Amino acid sequence: MSDDVSSSPDAGNGVDPDIDPELRSQIEEALDTIRPYLMADGGSVRLLNVTSDYVVELELLGACGSCPMSTMTLRAGIEQALKRSVPKIKRVEAVNATTAA
Repeated sequence: MSDDVSSSPDAGNGVDPDIDPELRSQIEEALDTIRPYLMADGGSVRLLNVTSDYVVELELLGACGSCPMSTMTLRAGIEQALKRSVPKIKRVEAVNATTAA
């Protein structure tokens, strides 16, 4: 896959620098409303990328990365909250962005 963020030299540094700053800010604000609930269960998410067709790519962190309910949380919780806050978002995908030590 040509859009593989894990092969990017900046993959371990957080957000893709090519994301529109205003869009990134809107998405981060929406994620900030969800993070306390994820953190209460030992997890979190990190914004990695937004594709040209407005698919948000997130890394599931902590307990979210191994939770059997993470797909439901992603679709019913995170995706719906992002779409409400940022209507141009079409979909949310979990991307494994672990980096080599």
